[in-house]
Amino acid sequence: MIPDLVTLTLYCGYILLIVGALGVIFGPGADDPFKRFLNMEVPALGTSLILLSYNHTLALMTFLMVNTLVMIVVVRAIIKNKEIGN
Repeated sequence: MIPDLVTLTLYCGYILLIVGALGVIFGPGADDPFKRFLNMEVPALGTSLILLSYNHTLALMTFLMVNTLVMIVVVRAIIKNKEIGN
């Protein structure tokens, strides 16, 4: 029996969220903040897929807006950290 597209999207989201979170913590370049920031995109995509499978449009739009704002703050923090360190 083949699961429907919504179930596949939900499971793919769970897998991306778990593997991506472990990759951020233990993955390559975990000491470099910029590489850790780039690794955060995988769990963010997983969370987007989970919200998309539940078809909560408002929750998905809210997540995308918050994710955008968090990216801006983290990039500014990385830049300030590099400026202070040098």
